[in-house]
Amino acid sequence: MADDNGLGKGLLIGFLTGSVVGSLIALLYAPKSGKELRSDIKDISNEYLEDTEEYIKNAKVKAHQLINDGKKKSEELVSEAKVKVDALLEEAEKIISVAKHKTDDIVENGKNVFSEKGEKLKSAIKKGLDTYKSEVNEEA
Repeated sequence: MADDNGLGKGLLIGFLTGSVVGSLIALLYAPKSGKELRSDIKDISNEYLEDTEEYIKNAKVKAHQLINDGKKKSEELVSEAKVKVDALLEEAEKIISVAKHKTDDIVENGKNVFSEKGEKLKSAIKKGLDTYKSEVNEEA
């Protein structure tokens, strides 16, 4: 797109330059008096100056439009990105919450299993001691 714009500008500048040079050559070879020739050159110069000013004015308007369009587009992109980031953060918070609950459940289950196994071990040790004591008392 930028290449097309540069090509268009180049063609327009080339056309304007060629028109000015061609007009000046035509005026110089025309059978007119010096005063008429100078007047014609001045008129043509003024016309080209007005055309150039109009071209610059249009270019400024288009540049402002492009800048405004770019600002609007960037604001839209930023807004969309913010919405997506907020959604991702919310999803991440949900995942963390679920993981925390699962971890809490696993830890609680582990405590319960450890407590049960500990009670069984205590019971087994107590029975072993009781058996040992009873055998020691029988032998004595």
